[in-house]
Amino acid sequence: MNIAVFDSGIGGMTVLHQIKKLMPNEDYLYYADTAHLPYGEKSKEQLKSYIFEAAEFLMARDIKALVIACNTATSAAIEDLRKTYTLPIIGIEPAVKPAVIESESEMKKVLVMATRLTLKEEKYHRLVERIDKHDIVDGLPMPGLVTFAEAFNFNPDDVVSYIKEQLKPFDLAQYGTVVLGCTHFPIFKDMIRQLFPKETHVIDGSMGTAMNLKRILENLHQVGGGSGKVTYYKSGVEVSDRETLTHYETLMNRLSHML
Repeated sequence: MNIAVFDSGIGGMTVLHQIKKLMPNEDYLYYADTAHLPYGEKSKEQLKSYIFEAAEFLMARDIKALVIACNTATSAAIEDLRKTYTLPIIGIEPAVKPAVIESESEMKKVLVMATRLTLKEEKYHRLVERIDKHDIVDGLPMPGLVTFAEAFNFNPDDVVSYIKEQLKPFDLAQYGTVVLGCTHFPIFKDMIRQLFPKETHVIDGSMGTAMNLKRILENLHQVGGGSGKVTYYKSGVEVSDRETLTHYETLMNRLSHML
């Protein structure tokens, strides 16, 4: 049986990378809903229809777990997905809790970079209200990073210039932790880190999601049985052209050197 990993585009490969490190003896289906990008600019109802369409497609392909490797999709649909399907469905959310704990101890603030929809969603606001007792969490939408990632544009001149522009209103010395609240953003982790003081931590939730998935499958005695193969889909169509597969392989290799 397969483990399915879903994202709006290539960002979920940051989560897939962490899962494969923990569980190399699995087979994976990776579904990128590129036909409906960008997710962070869509309405919640639109997103639910796209996500359930993808879920139906994946459920028909012998999967034992579905990982929603997208913060925006998790916010929009995870509760409804779990009500609809019985197999394990694992989401991801911004790593606000560890960031607040860490930054509070250092008398610093937390900056959460995410999509606009994630930062507006009730799920995110409930999380922050529960954890942020001293009003130290700020949010910053960074939709341009999704655009760069989906164009496979990792040129530091372009990306760093964009990040610097978005950070202009902020006193970076105030922040002890930066949370990468979109799975596309860890692709640019090194570029983001270099703009903050060296003692600032830059974190994301991908490893926590991978560990949660492994724990659940171990409890169900469903770990293993695969060879590490990944089959890629774009909005319901299997990816077979060599150029796209080469892009994906290059990205996974980049992540192995960075995360």
